[in-house]
Amino acid sequence: MRIPSLLGPTTADRSSLSRICLSLLPFIHSTFAITSTPVPSSNLDLSQLGQVALAGNFDAISLYTYAEQSETGFSANGSQALLGRLPNGAFATLLKSDARITAMCPFVMREGKLAGVVVGGNFTSLGGVEAQAIALYDPVGNKVTPLTGLSGKVSTLLCDQEQNTVFVGGEFKGANSTNAIAWVGMDGWTNLPFEGFNGPVRSITKTSNGTVVFGGSFTGLGNSTGTGPTKKDQQVINLSAATVTATLSSFTNGFNQPKNIVCKNGQGGAGNSWLLQDGVPGAWKASFKFGFRPTKLRLWNANQDGRGTKTFRFTALPINGIMNLTYVGDQGQNVSCDARCPLPQSNGNYTDFHFINIIGMSEFQIDISEWYGAGGGLNGIELFQDDIYAFAINDFNEPSCANLDFPSAGTATGPWSTSVSGVSNSDYLTADLSGASIDSKSASVVFRPDIRQSGNYSVTVFTPGCIGDGSCASRGVVKITGEMATGTRTTPPIDTEFFQTNNYDKYDEVYRGYVDAASGAFRPTVTLTPGDKQSGALKFVAQRVRFELMSTTGGLNGLFEFNPNAATVDTDFSASAYNKAGMGFDSGALIKALSTSGQTTFAAGNFSTSDYNNIVQLDQGIAKSLAKGGLNADVFALLRDGDILYVAGNFTNTSKSGTDDLANVAAYATSSNSWQALGAGLNGRTCDISFLTVNTTAGKSEKVIVFSGGFTQINEFANNRAVPAAGFAIWVPSQKNWLPNIPGPIPYISGYLSAAIDVPNSAPLFAGSIVSQSLSANGAVALSAPSGLALAGWPVKFSPTSTSAPTRKRALQGQNVTGVVAGSFYDRNNRNITILGGHFTARGSNGQDVHNLLFIDGGNSNKASGLDSGLNDDGVILDLAIKQDTLFAGGQISGTAGGANINGLILYDLAGSKYASTQPAPLSGPNVAVNVIAPQPEGSDVYVGGSFDSAGSLGCAALCVYSTSGNQWNPVASGIGGTVEDAIWSGNTKLVIVGNLTANSTTSTSVAVYDTKARTWSIPVGASNIPGPISAITAATEDATKWWVAGTNKNGSAFLFKFDGFTWQSAGDKLGPSSIIRGIQVFSLVKQHSANALVDKQNTLLLTGQLNLTPFGNVSAALFNGTDYIPFALSNSQNAPGSLSSVFSQRSNFFKTGGGRLALGFVVLIGLAISLALIFILVVIGIYAERWRRSREGYVVAPTQMYDKHSNMDRIPPEHLFGALGGTQPGKGPGGAPMI
Repeated sequence: MRIPSLLGPTTADRSSLSRICLSLLPFIHSTFAITSTPVPSSNLDLSQLGQVALAGNFDAISLYTYAEQSETGFSANGSQALLGRLPNGAFATLLKSDARITAMCPFVMREGKLAGVVVGGNFTSLGGVEAQAIALYDPVGNKVTPLTGLSGKVSTLLCDQEQNTVFVGGEFKGANSTNAIAWVGMDGWTNLPFEGFNGPVRSITKTSNGTVVFGGSFTGLGNSTGTGPTKKDQQVINLSAATVTATLSSFTNGFNQPKNIVCKNGQGGAGNSWLLQDGVPGAWKASFKFGFRPTKLRLWNANQDGRGTKTFRFTALPINGIMNLTYVGDQGQNVSCDARCPLPQSNGNYTDFHFINIIGMSEFQIDISEWYGAGGGLNGIELFQDDIYAFAINDFNEPSCANLDFPSAGTATGPWSTSVSGVSNSDYLTADLSGASIDSKSASVVFRPDIRQSGNYSVTVFTPGCIGDGSCASRGVVKITGEMATGTRTTPPIDTEFFQTNNYDKYDEVYRGYVDAASGAFRPTVTLTPGDKQSGALKFVAQRVRFELMSTTGGLNGLFEFNPNAATVDTDFSASAYNKAGMGFDSGALIKALSTSGQTTFAAGNFSTSDYNNIVQLDQGIAKSLAKGGLNADVFALLRDGDILYVAGNFTNTSKSGTDDLANVAAYATSSNSWQALGAGLNGRTCDISFLTVNTTAGKSEKVIVFSGGFTQINEFANNRAVPAAGFAIWVPSQKNWLPNIPGPIPYISGYLSAAIDVPNSAPLFAGSIVSQSLSANGAVALSAPSGLALAGWPVKFSPTSTSAPTRKRALQGQNVTGVVAGSFYDRNNRNITILGGHFTARGSNGQDVHNLLFIDGGNSNKASGLDSGLNDDGVILDLAIKQDTLFAGGQISGTAGGANINGLILYDLAGSKYASTQPAPLSGPNVAVNVIAPQPEGSDVYVGGSFDSAGSLGCAALCVYSTSGNQWNPVASGIGGTVEDAIWSGNTKLVIVGNLTANSTTSTSVAVYDTKARTWSIPVGASNIPGPISAITAATEDATKWWVAGTNKNGSAFLFKFDGFTWQSAGDKLGPSSIIRGIQVFSLVKQHSANALVDKQNTLLLTGQLNLTPFGNVSAALFNGTDYIPFALSNSQNAPGSLSSVFSQRSNFFKTGGGRLALGFVVLIGLAISLALIFILVVIGIYAERWRRSREGYVVAPTQMYDKHSNMDRIPPEHLFGALGGTQPGKGPGGAPMI
């Protein structure tokens, strides 16, 4: 099924593409749309029920209509995914990544063919495939091809079909380029003529004249002729930390240990020299637990009795490559060698060899092929590199024997232990922390590099992948701080956090700027600690930090214009208006977003001039201030939609002559050059903007603007209250309002949307971490079947009072409950009132808050109201029941009602819309809770069950009777105690209660039957086999002689049983761990399922709660047909799976009356009536036949002899015919239940 395009034509300026070797990849011609697999209809028959509703703890809900739906919340560990949308508007995950996806682009070639979608970010895997920062996605096959060659982070992509090129920007290295590179045609990575920049690239756009403009935080190009470090080969690789071995070592003691030559200066002699056996070649090998890239090898030749090495080769392992080296020849010239490098006969001095190719390795081997004298050997070895590293494991840092003034070092504090590298570059430290408060004081590692030259450095922190140690589920967030220069030089502080959930090794740049050389007064440091405000059992890792000296051309300031048609780059940067505009900013400009439309480009970020700040209009490169001088703080993102430019950032107003309500988001009308507020904005920084379409008023589908960031709410404005928003908000331009403020059914979407693109001839593609359901609704929804099942919310805004969900259908003492727990419909006196009870706060039609009990008057424009004051707001309504015009509301409630003290139960006059004039005497006990209210079908009594000891002065534990005729409590027969959770009537005189019960204060049971007429208790046969307390019960047949019960096993698992009147039948153990059943209800079907022993083929059982269905996952409601559990409803509450507590309806005709079985008495009576009618018809026919015969034959006198007309008939006693009716035996309860 294809979904219409959700995005406008302006995405070209925000999208881009990266390059890889695609020569073996086929072009994609097929049309793509996310796979949406419709599931079979549930076939519920609601025709006899009137209004039907679902109640629970949720703020988003969907019926299960597509197999790709789920209750999975958005990721909170930094990982994201590629997403598509289902026909019902919900998002579905296509492929997961282990970190953020920042940019996407459809790779359309010059000839119009789609090669795929390029995806960029800071991930290390996509769709389970190792892919560093960039990958090619095939939307038809839903497959990933890694674009190997980059290391770092991709921030922006630009696809240029005209140039057949993809431009890539970010913070990375690739080929000979830094931070910017290109992919041309199908040839692979291609260096740009200027080989990148000396700082990160954040945005790329194409101008109307065909040039490409890069924006970021750079001051020069990457192809500087600068020499880099002035002091080369200064970082000493620690050979002491290596495992050193040798082949064919000498047999002479003092000369046979290969480690003799480590940390030695060529002095030689026993213990300081290593020799081979005489007359044979051999090898010396060092293996490390960390990686390195050597630039210089220093060797001291042996000089023991004329022995020494004459030729050798250096082999890098594990790649098994013989390295090319250079050395200074006898005439002072540079000489190269590889497999047979010469080493002069020892004169006590060392010889240096420089590596021509700088490659990584973790071990190496020196093979000696020729020797002086009797055999070969060495007196010393050292290895150097340019890379400046500080390792968390201090043994990997520079050796103490190098006698350096300020060697690199790592200091660990806290419960750190060493972890083996596995597939990572080096071993690392791991800290396992747990508790309710993990913060930066829990553990730390301080890295101190050996900086010998002051200058501008890039500082990166390496993080080993979590797949290698199996810790992906427990990795936490780390905080990075640091000091880079002395107090005499101002440098921006390092203070950042990032997730460590990367599947494979990655690095994050944490600083780019000036670093002072180490001295006795100051040393640069980087400190890694756990991030603050974390909890649980978490794992943190620390490996190494790299400092890389940067060289630059200078002359730029955040903007650079590149002509892709020019073979070379003009170093006269002032020739470009864009370059000049950047140089006009104050130094240190950071361009974070570029957006081009026609001849106008908007540049935004963190920069300033005397005329404007943080955003500027560039007309063919000429800077022009926006109205009121721009904005007063950082801008992070731009999105153009026709005349309107949407802006997101960290600002609060314009720079001059303030404009109200520009809080982190704004719109700029380009035609009128004026700022427009989006409501009153958002309460925190906003980082990304995307297009989307949603169904808004009257089912209308329209384009909306999505903002993502670090905010937590939509600000209050006009008549709209503040709305919680966990970093995700949708602005509806046509309504000039935020989506949650718009009345009517709207979808629910939350999380983070980092990118969205149109794919040619395909469905749109999204990136981010999203939770979505088809309907945004709180606590209760109507279920209807006008043409297939559908959900609809009530026009009432809810907000939960507690964030903790109930653990059962009924809340017992000590439990936290939130959401709607119970509901009812009142339709007497031509009224149409929906009543909802639970623990929530809703907004009444008068603008006032309503707590825990809500009335929605469908006959009065859905007017929402609550109770008069009196009840405590921290209570919870657990059950509702209506007797005539009186509402019984029970739960954990207290306070006053109409001046009377109440506890556990209140009465409300629905006809008069007021508290009942007489209230029940308060219930009492340690923790009073009314869990179930069961009015007797015929009569004036209402049975109330729960957790209490007495009612007023009347002792009646767990179950008590309130007489509406006498307005007083009456006791039931003694014998049952404990806590009643639920109850149903079996006939008019037998009440079946369930819960955690005791019989005669000694015997535990979970079910009991009370005969109201005989005033006796009975326990159904086999009840002792129920594995735990029952929390919910429902009738399995219309006469309620058979029941379904559900509860929680003693081992914590959920159970479901059916009682057929004589035996208990288990539904099996198909529910997964952590399943909680809160409610059960039998429904009739419009289409029968296959017959089985548990569920009648024309019925199904609906289970509500928090259910784990294997292999589907979490659902809030499921159907059980006797053999299988089928998802029915999915919900979410604050990014977690939601729950449904119950289903309630206007009428209780859950069993079909037309096609179901009749009671045996009715069958016999109907049979007798039919028999009598047939006999009567036969008699009439006989009479008419006899008259006809007589008329033809004439009159004949009848014979006078009489026969015994009863001679062939036995009398049938009436009790034989009617004795079986009713299905019970004298002295027994239902199913032969013994009386107690």
